[in-house]
Amino acid sequence: MRLTNVTRVVLPRGRVGSYAVRIAPDETRPLPVSFDQGRHVGAGDRAGSWMSIALRLPHGTTRDAVARAWNDVVAAHGTLRSVFSRNVAGGVRLHEGAASAGEWSEHPLRHTDAGDVDGAVRETIRRVFDTECRPFAAPSHRIVLIEPDTRTDTETDTATATDTATDARSVADPRPLAVIAADHAHVDMWSLLVLARDLLARLGGDPASVVAEREPFAAHTRALAERDPAPAEIHAAWREILDAEGGVMPRFPLPLGDVSTPRPEVVEVRDVLDAAELAAFTAHAEAAGVRATALALSALARACDEVAGAPLRAVFPVHSRYEERWHDAVGWFITNSVIACADPDPRACAASLRLSLALGSHPLAPILAPWGGMPQAPGMFALSWLDVRRLPVRLARDTEAQWVSASIETDGVMIWFVVGDDGLHLRCRYPDTAEALQNVGRWLDAVERAVRAEAATAGDTAARGERVAARG
Repeated sequence: MRLTNVTRVVLPRGRVGSYAVRIAPDETRPLPVSFDQGRHVGAGDRAGSWMSIALRLPHGTTRDAVARAWNDVVAAHGTLRSVFSRNVAGGVRLHEGAASAGEWSEHPLRHTDAGDVDGAVRETIRRVFDTECRPFAAPSHRIVLIEPDTRTDTETDTATATDTATDARSVADPRPLAVIAADHAHVDMWSLLVLARDLLARLGGDPASVVAEREPFAAHTRALAERDPAPAEIHAAWREILDAEGGVMPRFPLPLGDVSTPRPEVVEVRDVLDAAELAAFTAHAEAAGVRATALALSALARACDEVAGAPLRAVFPVHSRYEERWHDAVGWFITNSVIACADPDPRACAASLRLSLALGSHPLAPILAPWGGMPQAPGMFALSWLDVRRLPVRLARDTEAQWVSASIETDGVMIWFVVGDDGLHLRCRYPDTAEALQNVGRWLDAVERAVRAEAATAGDTAARGERVAARG
């Protein structure tokens, strides 16, 4: 699976409609608000706060079938029926709601440039989700269905080169494509896989294949709040990393220009390792006695030292699905940790990774209370590692599934490493300034070189072993 952006995603040309259930909020049924939900929703209603997943549906799937299936999906996952609001003091509150069948909305394409069909479809999707999938919307999720236009080129007199390519894709694959989006307060990337899987199961008419959510996300929020307080050494480790950054979360080690206010984002997606190179990279990690994540952190640490003369320090999101009961649930099961790798040795990075996972396994509110909450500053640097192969929720390759993020303004740098059967790719988001374009770009170049060097080293070692074996 790939992680892309709504401004770059490849979508078929066709009829675009969206469907949303109706949600009737019930303020007499309050739910707990998680730390990250409070931060996210507390920033207010805004465009671009959503996440989504795009996937192909079975050939011949109709709008009625999608609506029935989506109604069932919403009924199965509690967070999709909850609604945020503000109390009289302006604080964030959350309460349950009752869902009922909704209706379809039609979204005619608006071509901004002659023949820019791909751009028109992307812009239409973006406009729908920016409008409907906001923190305080009820509901703050929606499913879009694109029913491909299967006309041939000869049926379209005004076809451009772009149109022809899009038509070719549509004719080759007439299956409809769905894009499921929700405000981030209700989902993470794992959750989007669950939603896609459940939608396909219901469309397939096989009740036995539908995995019911054991407990809703609100139960996880309660369970996390009831955990024992973090030990003193966890507080001390957090304090050490934040103090090293002047009392704020880690920042990108190179200048980003004037980011006193958020700037339009630049998004880069780079293919770093193919399947064979990833296998070599993983084998090299195993030979060093570490996981691939630690070897990647080693490469990142070397890149930071090479281009910035600084250690690797970053915000490091980790999942909080500690127990199997949460594996089929939908919600924001991600908490923020921090990671620091001063020593690029893979074993030292593995130790830093273990500490980071420990730092993220306790409720953050009391840990960050001395700083008044998460002390975020312009230039914040975050990195995420997701190995799709290790997730218990998988989608078939023929769904052509891809995660699609919103387009936003930003004042920091975020990099995602996504590992799958086809290799490793990264996606990076940073502010559109001259300094960021130069500095983040050369840092990414250094990261690519370091990661590929590890894979090449493993390949060379294997080749030498084969030659020695042959001579023996």
